[in-house]
Amino acid sequence: TVELREHAHDVVNHLLTGFAPAALRRTLDAVAAADALIAVTPIFNASYNGLFKSFFDVIDRDTLAGKPVLIGATGGTARHSLALEHAVRPMFTYLRAATLPTAVFAAPEDWAGDDGDSALRSRIRRAAAELAEQVEHRPPATGPADPFALTTDFADLLAGRDPS
Repeated sequence: TVELREHAHDVVNHLLTGFAPAALRRTLDAVAAADALIAVTPIFNASYNGLFKSFFDVIDRDTLAGKPVLIGATGGTARHSLALEHAVRPMFTYLRAATLPTAVFAAPEDWAGDDGDSALRSRIRRAAAELAEQVEHRPPATGPADPFALTTDFADLLAGRDPS
């Protein structure tokens, strides 16, 4: 679980400098190494939270390509659920993520009573099953590439052999 509030200053610093501080780098690497994501945001002014968007702005370009993502949100009324389709889903489409068909939205009426088998629980179960199926049929994520990894054997370099 990543609480973006804990990374707010680091996200802003990364947006300004282009470099992720160590704590944010660990989180970005964890996202890259994840087999799938569950991305949940509160809805504010009919769209995603600004920190939520800024976090995904600093993720490397290809990190989410093909990665299964279950999207979810909370909001003040059920009408805010439309933000999942007009704001959140298009953002992940732009990032080339494999966004699952079922999104999970929780409105205040979903928390009003606990009948044991609420519509919210049903949506969660359906979305979780879709996510599990996607993860099962994909190879495990490899994580970010090491920018300092040698692409040529060091012995070949010392011997003056051409790596190509």
